[in-house]
Amino acid sequence: MFEAFSRFRAANPDPKGELEHLNPYTLLVAVALSAQATDAGVNKATRELFPVADTPQKMVALGEETVRDFIKTIGLYRNKAKNVIALSEQLIALHGGEVPRSREALEALPGVGRKTANVVLNIAFGEPTIAVDTHLFRVGNRTGLAPGKTPLEVELGLLEVVPDEFMRHAHHWLILHGRYTCVARKPLCGKCIINDLCKWPEKSFYTGA
Repeated sequence: MFEAFSRFRAANPDPKGELEHLNPYTLLVAVALSAQATDAGVNKATRELFPVADTPQKMVALGEETVRDFIKTIGLYRNKAKNVIALSEQLIALHGGEVPRSREALEALPGVGRKTANVVLNIAFGEPTIAVDTHLFRVGNRTGLAPGKTPLEVELGLLEVVPDEFMRHAHHWLILHGRYTCVARKPLCGKCIINDLCKWPEKSFYTGA
């Protein structure tokens, strides 16, 4: 495990999430919008939305219908617009317009689940959390790093085995690995930096070339 994360760190010492944001609030909104949508698709919509609504107060002032117009290219946009307004109202009412730093408070917001809370805690506040999306779930199981039947099982497994010094960036490395190398179909095992450590029995030397 130490060797695997040493290699990830050497290849990418300071990994970043790919969702564009301006502050903890816009990060929260971006992650909530990204459910069942690509980061690229969310970024395209929020590049116009966030400059005019970078606080809960400004978002509420825009109103649900206008928010809907900004994000209509994103899947489930009607329900997401409703949640964005509702979570913004709740932030104002309960947290003084600030994004809370506790998972419990984050998960109590409309449209915010454990994965979203973990992303916000990690990126906005530097907490050593692991957000398990479809990519990380696949990598955890396929490589044998943290097999599990549910995202929570994979998350808890990783929290047990990832060395402390790598915990801050662990979920970024694994998500990016799943997004660009250990892809769902035809994984690029031939250029995988942890190929020799991976326990997947169906490894190939496909490089995507």
